[in-house]
Amino acid sequence: MTDTSSRPPTVAAGFLPALPFWLSLVFVPLILWAALAGGWAILGVPIYAWIVISLLDRATGLNRENADPDSPEEGLFWYRFVTMIWLPVQLFLIGFCIWAGTSGHLGRWEAVALMAALGTATGGVGINYAHELMHQRNRLERRLGEWLMISVLYGHFVSEHLLVHHRYVGTPRDPVTARYNESVYGFLARVLPGSLVSAWKAEAAMLARKDLPVWSRQNPFWRYGLGGLLFLAIAGLIGGWFGVLLFLVQAAVAILQLEMVNYVEHYGLTRKHLGEGKYEPAKPRHSWNASHRFSNYLLINLQRHSDHHFKPSRRFPVLQTYSEEEAPQLPYGYPLMIMISANPLWWRRMMNPRVRAWRKQFYPEITDWTPYKDMRNPLPR
Repeated sequence: MTDTSSRPPTVAAGFLPALPFWLSLVFVPLILWAALAGGWAILGVPIYAWIVISLLDRATGLNRENADPDSPEEGLFWYRFVTMIWLPVQLFLIGFCIWAGTSGHLGRWEAVALMAALGTATGGVGINYAHELMHQRNRLERRLGEWLMISVLYGHFVSEHLLVHHRYVGTPRDPVTARYNESVYGFLARVLPGSLVSAWKAEAAMLARKDLPVWSRQNPFWRYGLGGLLFLAIAGLIGGWFGVLLFLVQAAVAILQLEMVNYVEHYGLTRKHLGEGKYEPAKPRHSWNASHRFSNYLLINLQRHSDHHFKPSRRFPVLQTYSEEEAPQLPYGYPLMIMISANPLWWRRMMNPRVRAWRKQFYPEITDWTPYKDMRNPLPR
């Protein structure tokens, strides 16, 4: 008989236990109000995303409780459901805001500000939910995740994330791992083109292994490209050329927010080089962990990123959090860390000592970190 006395509790099934993870739906009335009222109401969206959630984190502290990772799948329905309904919700919000921005009751700059505010939701929620969905084996969920990414014109993220990032995180072959002492602006300049190139090469290599050309119908870049053109065409039908511009604004803000999160998640953390181009397996120590309660509710436990990379197939309700002895800890949740990263001086003062402490804690045998300073160049083979 298996001893279950020391096992954590299973995930509480039902709608009410899952309700805290539905904080994303607060965006819906905030965005609709902003679209109809304009003016200062537009600020309500980013204030909720970055300020209110950070204040709630401060007030409620950390949540270090772990659920049983073997919790029955059928008990997770209401947790999964919020991610599965977000695609139609997001498409409605995008269309409504383009209509509001081109119908005449908002000024041009109000309309641009509205779409930028919307981008905090399509990036902070939509892309995050897409990330959860694309990791699932269920074909419907994977397609929902893919179309969420296409709706912000960043479909290639699916290929890059699944085929490159998870395989090569913390090594020179992963463009999405932020280097030690690299500013977020340098990171963005490198990762925006770099992730597209790495995604294309990964898909081309996969097709080549099947003896198929890159223009094969199996190449998902057809869906990424044609799907993006479809959304741009719909934006044009709703609001003309200005509607297309507004769509591009929300996509740009969403992408920017995604990549700033990527910057935070692995800043300065590298896997040990074993020689001959080989690296140790990815472990919880290779991602920054954060147990802040409300930002994890909003981001469906994305901040338990150490466990996500350790066990990528785990659904968000059963992701585990780790202690300081097992994984490096962020001082704040992602919303506040993103804001801090915009000031490179403040960021380095806060994070560089933590990276150096991480090195001493987990790799005391490495006394010369010079080869790891510029991760853009592969370490000697």
